[in-house]
Amino acid sequence: MPVIKGLEWTFDTEAELYEKMRPGYPDELYGDIFRYIPLTEDSHALEIGIGGGQATEPVLKTGCSVTAIERGAHFTDICNQKFSGYPRFLCINSRFEDYPAQENAFDLVFAASSFHWIEEEFGYKRAYALLKKGGAFARFANHPYKDKENEALDEAIQRSYAKYMPGSKMSPEYTMEMAVARADIAQKYGFSEIEAHLYTRIRSFTAAEYIRLLGTYSDHIAIEETTRKKFFSEIENAILSFGGTIRIFDTMDLALARKE
Repeated sequence: MPVIKGLEWTFDTEAELYEKMRPGYPDELYGDIFRYIPLTEDSHALEIGIGGGQATEPVLKTGCSVTAIERGAHFTDICNQKFSGYPRFLCINSRFEDYPAQENAFDLVFAASSFHWIEEEFGYKRAYALLKKGGAFARFANHPYKDKENEALDEAIQRSYAKYMPGSKMSPEYTMEMAVARADIAQKYGFSEIEAHLYTRIRSFTAAEYIRLLGTYSDHIAIEETTRKKFFSEIENAILSFGGTIRIFDTMDLALARKE
Protein backbone atom coordinates (compact mmCIF):
# COMPACT_ATOMS: atom_id res chain seq x y z
CA MET A 1 0.00 0.00 0.00
CA PRO A 2 1.18 3.58 -0.56
CA VAL A 3 3.12 5.35 2.17
CA ILE A 4 1.08 7.81 4.22
CA LYS A 5 3.37 10.55 5.50
CA GLY A 6 3.01 11.39 9.17
CA LEU A 7 2.57 7.81 10.37
CA GLU A 8 6.26 7.15 11.04
CA TRP A 9 5.63 7.19 14.79
CA THR A 10 3.22 4.25 14.66
CA PHE A 11 5.84 1.55 14.17
CA ASP A 12 7.45 2.10 17.56
CA THR A 13 4.14 1.43 19.32
CA GLU A 14 4.35 -2.16 18.03
CA ALA A 15 8.13 -2.54 18.11
CA GLU A 16 8.29 -6.06 19.56
CA LEU A 17 5.68 -7.41 17.13
CA TYR A 18 7.42 -5.65 14.23
CA GLU A 19 10.76 -7.22 15.16
CA LYS A 20 9.18 -10.68 15.17
CA MET A 21 6.94 -10.45 12.10
CA ARG A 22 8.75 -8.31 9.53
CA PRO A 23 11.03 -10.25 7.16
CA GLY A 24 14.73 -9.91 6.51
CA TYR A 25 16.39 -9.74 3.10
CA PRO A 26 17.93 -12.44 0.88
CA ASP A 27 21.60 -13.37 0.77
CA GLU A 28 21.72 -12.38 -2.90
CA LEU A 29 20.92 -8.79 -1.99
CA TYR A 30 23.82 -8.58 0.44
CA GLY A 31 26.07 -10.27 -2.09
CA ASP A 32 25.35 -7.44 -4.51
CA ILE A 33 26.01 -4.82 -1.82
CA PHE A 34 29.33 -6.35 -0.74
CA ARG A 35 30.45 -6.77 -4.35
CA TYR A 36 29.75 -3.09 -4.92
CA ILE A 37 31.40 -1.94 -1.68
CA PRO A 38 33.60 -4.58 0.02
CA LEU A 39 33.56 -4.10 3.80
CA THR A 40 36.32 -5.00 6.27
CA GLU A 41 37.05 -4.49 9.96
CA ASP A 42 38.32 -1.03 9.02
CA SER A 43 35.01 -0.02 7.43
CA HIS A 44 32.28 2.14 8.95
CA ALA A 45 28.61 1.80 8.06
CA LEU A 46 25.58 3.91 8.96
CA GLU A 47 22.06 2.47 8.92
CA ILE A 48 19.14 4.88 8.57
CA GLY A 49 16.02 3.70 10.40
CA ILE A 50 17.00 0.29 11.75
CA GLY A 51 13.49 -0.64 12.91
CA GLY A 52 13.67 -4.15 14.35
CA GLY A 53 17.09 -4.82 12.86
CA GLN A 54 15.85 -6.96 9.96
CA ALA A 55 18.63 -5.75 7.64
CA THR A 56 21.52 -5.27 10.04
CA GLU A 57 23.26 -8.52 10.95
CA PRO A 58 24.73 -9.40 7.53
CA VAL A 59 26.53 -6.04 7.59
CA LEU A 60 27.74 -6.62 11.16
CA LYS A 61 29.08 -10.03 10.17
CA THR A 62 31.59 -8.37 7.84
CA GLY A 63 33.35 -7.12 10.97
CA CYS A 64 32.78 -3.45 10.20
CA SER A 65 31.40 -0.97 12.71
CA VAL A 66 27.72 -0.13 12.35
CA THR A 67 26.04 2.97 13.73
CA ALA A 68 22.25 2.89 13.44
CA ILE A 69 19.90 5.85 13.68
CA GLU A 70 16.38 5.11 14.89
CA ARG A 71 13.64 7.57 15.86
CA GLY A 72 11.73 4.97 17.90
CA ALA A 73 12.89 4.59 21.50
CA HIS A 74 11.52 1.04 21.77
CA PHE A 75 13.24 -0.03 18.57
CA THR A 76 16.47 1.52 19.81
CA ASP A 77 16.35 -0.52 23.01
CA ILE A 78 15.43 -3.72 21.15
CA CYS A 79 18.31 -3.39 18.69
CA ASN A 80 20.94 -2.45 21.26
CA GLN A 81 19.99 -5.63 23.12
CA LYS A 82 19.58 -7.76 19.99
CA PHE A 83 23.06 -6.92 18.72
CA SER A 84 24.82 -6.65 22.08
CA GLY A 85 27.18 -9.41 20.98
CA TYR A 86 28.68 -7.06 18.39
CA PRO A 87 30.91 -4.58 20.27
CA ARG A 88 31.17 -2.31 17.21
CA PHE A 89 27.42 -1.77 16.98
CA LEU A 90 25.53 1.21 18.40
CA CYS A 91 21.94 2.28 17.87
CA ILE A 92 21.21 5.94 18.59
CA ASN A 93 17.69 7.20 19.32
CA SER A 94 17.37 10.10 16.89
CA ARG A 95 15.71 11.15 13.68
CA PHE A 96 18.09 11.01 10.74
CA GLU A 97 17.25 14.65 10.11
CA ASP A 98 18.58 15.59 13.57
CA TYR A 99 21.63 13.31 13.78
CA PRO A 100 24.86 15.41 13.85
CA ALA A 101 27.16 12.89 12.18
CA GLN A 102 30.58 13.82 10.87
CA GLU A 103 30.69 14.24 7.12
CA ASN A 104 32.93 12.04 4.93
CA ALA A 105 32.91 9.42 7.69
CA PHE A 106 31.22 6.30 6.30
CA ASP A 107 32.09 3.68 3.70
CA LEU A 108 28.46 2.57 3.48
CA VAL A 109 25.19 4.32 4.25
CA PHE A 110 22.21 1.99 3.96
CA ALA A 111 18.47 2.16 4.52
CA ALA A 112 16.07 -0.79 4.43
CA SER A 113 12.37 0.01 3.99
CA SER A 114 12.91 3.34 5.75
CA PHE A 115 14.27 5.94 3.34
CA HIS A 116 10.85 6.75 1.84
CA TRP A 117 9.90 8.43 5.15
CA ILE A 118 12.63 11.06 4.64
CA GLU A 119 12.18 14.09 2.41
CA GLU A 120 13.95 13.22 -0.85
CA GLU A 121 16.32 16.14 -1.33
CA PHE A 122 17.44 16.22 2.30
CA GLY A 123 17.86 12.46 2.47
CA TYR A 124 20.01 12.04 -0.61
CA LYS A 125 22.12 15.13 0.02
CA ARG A 126 22.72 14.13 3.63
CA ALA A 127 23.63 10.56 2.70
CA TYR A 128 26.06 11.88 0.09
CA ALA A 129 27.70 14.23 2.59
CA LEU A 130 28.16 11.49 5.19
CA LEU A 131 29.91 9.12 2.80
CA LYS A 132 33.63 9.00 2.20
CA LYS A 133 34.78 9.50 -1.37
CA GLY A 134 34.14 6.23 -3.16
CA GLY A 135 31.63 5.17 -0.52
CA ALA A 136 28.28 3.59 -1.34
CA PHE A 137 24.65 4.33 -0.61
CA ALA A 138 22.41 1.25 -0.57
CA ARG A 139 18.66 1.77 -0.42
CA PHE A 140 16.47 -1.31 -0.43
CA ALA A 141 12.90 -2.22 0.38
CA ASN A 142 10.36 -5.02 0.31
CA HIS A 143 7.20 -4.67 -1.77
CA PRO A 144 4.63 -7.31 -0.74
CA TYR A 145 1.92 -8.29 -3.21
CA LYS A 146 -1.30 -10.26 -2.93
CA ASP A 147 -1.67 -14.03 -3.18
CA LYS A 148 -1.78 -14.20 -6.97
CA GLU A 149 -2.88 -17.83 -6.96
CA ASN A 150 -5.95 -17.36 -4.74
CA GLU A 151 -8.08 -14.68 -6.37
CA ALA A 152 -11.20 -15.62 -4.40
CA LEU A 153 -9.40 -14.99 -1.11
CA ASP A 154 -8.02 -11.71 -2.39
CA GLU A 155 -11.49 -10.56 -3.43
CA ALA A 156 -12.85 -11.35 0.04
CA ILE A 157 -10.00 -9.43 1.67
CA GLN A 158 -10.51 -6.45 -0.63
CA ARG A 159 -14.18 -6.29 0.39
CA SER A 160 -13.04 -5.87 4.00
CA TYR A 161 -10.63 -3.12 2.98
CA ALA A 162 -13.42 -1.32 1.13
CA LYS A 163 -15.48 -1.40 4.33
CA TYR A 164 -12.83 -0.48 6.91
CA MET A 165 -10.23 1.42 4.87
CA PRO A 166 -12.27 3.04 2.08
CA GLY A 167 -10.12 4.70 -0.52
CA SER A 168 -7.12 2.48 0.16
CA LYS A 169 -5.57 0.95 -2.93
CA MET A 170 -3.26 -1.99 -3.36
CA SER A 171 0.05 -1.01 -4.91
CA PRO A 172 0.79 -2.73 -8.23
CA GLU A 173 3.30 -5.55 -8.30
CA TYR A 174 6.78 -4.01 -8.23
CA THR A 175 8.72 -4.10 -11.52
CA MET A 176 12.28 -3.58 -12.72
CA GLU A 177 11.09 -0.41 -14.47
CA MET A 178 10.00 0.97 -11.08
CA ALA A 179 13.29 -0.09 -9.50
CA VAL A 180 15.37 1.62 -12.18
CA ALA A 181 13.34 4.83 -11.93
CA ARG A 182 13.79 4.92 -8.16
CA ALA A 183 17.50 4.09 -8.34
CA ASP A 184 18.09 6.87 -10.87
CA ILE A 185 16.90 9.50 -8.37
CA ALA A 186 20.35 9.38 -6.77
CA GLN A 187 21.91 10.86 -9.92
CA LYS A 188 20.14 14.16 -9.25
CA TYR A 189 22.14 14.52 -6.05
CA GLY A 190 25.64 13.80 -7.32
CA PHE A 191 25.81 10.01 -7.10
CA SER A 192 27.21 7.89 -9.92
CA GLU A 193 27.58 4.21 -10.90
CA ILE A 194 23.89 3.60 -10.30
CA GLU A 195 22.68 0.00 -10.12
CA ALA A 196 19.21 -1.47 -9.64
CA HIS A 197 18.43 -5.07 -8.68
CA LEU A 198 15.29 -7.11 -7.99
CA TYR A 199 14.78 -10.24 -5.89
CA THR A 200 11.64 -12.30 -5.32
CA ARG A 201 10.30 -14.75 -2.75
CA ILE A 202 7.02 -16.17 -1.48
CA ARG A 203 6.04 -16.13 2.20
CA SER A 204 3.24 -18.25 3.65
CA PHE A 205 1.18 -17.39 6.74
CA THR A 206 -1.57 -18.97 8.79
CA ALA A 207 -4.58 -16.74 9.38
CA ALA A 208 -3.35 -15.81 12.87
CA GLU A 209 0.18 -15.07 11.65
CA TYR A 210 -1.12 -12.85 8.87
CA ILE A 211 -3.18 -10.80 11.32
CA ARG A 212 -0.06 -10.31 13.44
CA LEU A 213 1.78 -9.10 10.34
CA LEU A 214 -1.00 -6.62 9.48
CA GLY A 215 -0.59 -5.26 13.00
CA THR A 216 2.85 -3.93 12.03
CA TYR A 217 1.68 -1.75 9.11
CA SER A 218 1.53 1.95 9.94
CA ASP A 219 -1.84 2.69 8.32
CA HIS A 220 -3.40 -0.36 10.02
CA ILE A 221 -1.98 0.56 13.44
CA ALA A 222 -3.55 4.01 13.06
CA ILE A 223 -7.10 2.60 12.78
CA GLU A 224 -9.24 3.03 15.91
CA GLU A 225 -8.80 -0.10 18.05
CA THR A 226 -12.40 -1.41 18.05
CA THR A 227 -12.70 -0.90 14.31
CA ARG A 228 -9.30 -2.51 13.74
CA LYS A 229 -10.33 -5.62 15.69
CA LYS A 230 -13.46 -6.04 13.54
CA PHE A 231 -11.42 -5.47 10.38
CA PHE A 232 -8.76 -8.00 11.33
CA SER A 233 -11.39 -10.54 12.42
CA GLU A 234 -13.05 -10.39 9.00
CA ILE A 235 -9.72 -10.91 7.25
CA GLU A 236 -8.81 -13.81 9.53
CA ASN A 237 -12.18 -15.46 8.88
CA ALA A 238 -11.75 -14.98 5.14
CA ILE A 239 -8.38 -16.75 5.22
CA LEU A 240 -9.84 -19.59 7.29
CA SER A 241 -12.67 -19.90 4.77
CA PHE A 242 -10.25 -20.29 1.85
CA GLY A 243 -7.90 -22.95 3.12
CA GLY A 244 -6.43 -21.39 6.27
CA THR A 245 -3.24 -19.99 4.75
CA ILE A 246 -2.30 -16.98 2.68
CA ARG A 247 0.79 -16.36 0.59
CA ILE A 248 2.54 -13.06 -0.05
CA PHE A 249 4.52 -12.60 -3.24
CA ASP A 250 7.42 -10.32 -2.32
CA THR A 251 9.58 -8.27 -4.66
CA MET A 252 12.58 -6.55 -3.11
CA ASP A 253 14.48 -3.79 -4.87
CA LEU A 254 18.05 -2.66 -4.22
CA ALA A 255 19.45 0.64 -5.45
CA LEU A 256 23.21 1.20 -5.26
CA ALA A 257 24.97 4.51 -5.84
CA ARG A 258 28.50 5.79 -5.33
CA LYS A 259 29.95 9.06 -4.08
CA GLU A 260 32.62 10.21 -6.51
